[in-house]
Amino acid sequence: MNTLSAGDKVPDFKANDQDGNVVSLSDYAGKKLIVFFYPRASTPGCTAEACNLRDHYAALQEAGYSLLGVSADSEKKQANFRNKYDFPFPLLADEDRQVIETFGVWGPKKFMGREFDGIHRKTFIIDSAGIVERVIDKVNTKDHAAQILDGK
Repeated sequence: MNTLSAGDKVPDFKANDQDGNVVSLSDYAGKKLIVFFYPRASTPGCTAEACNLRDHYAALQEAGYSLLGVSADSEKKQANFRNKYDFPFPLLADEDRQVIETFGVWGPKKFMGREFDGIHRKTFIIDSAGIVERVIDKVNTKDHAAQILDGK
């Protein structure tokens, strides 16, 4: 797993959001961006994380951030997830894992004694020039917005 690190330039990427709209990094040129990766829509940890970001969306916007959520779920699953929890930010349906591989968040994981390849829950804070400012490796799903805003 070759994960992007602080100081790395993020390569341009493209993926469809939950409504089938093409979203690319260049859409956010000149803006600060938070890209958060989660394993699967509508699972307990992913729901807690995305709902926490939704609940603090105004504060994140006031700090100048745009948000993108990314998983390998289908557009339909992402749309259902967004609609059920009323997320105000796009969720990318990265079924071919192009964005996931670009950021380097696909790799071996362990869960309940089982090893498998999957998406690592990570968040990337990207500055207005497209450079990674910070990577949050240990995401607190219930208080993730504070991790972002407090810089910890």
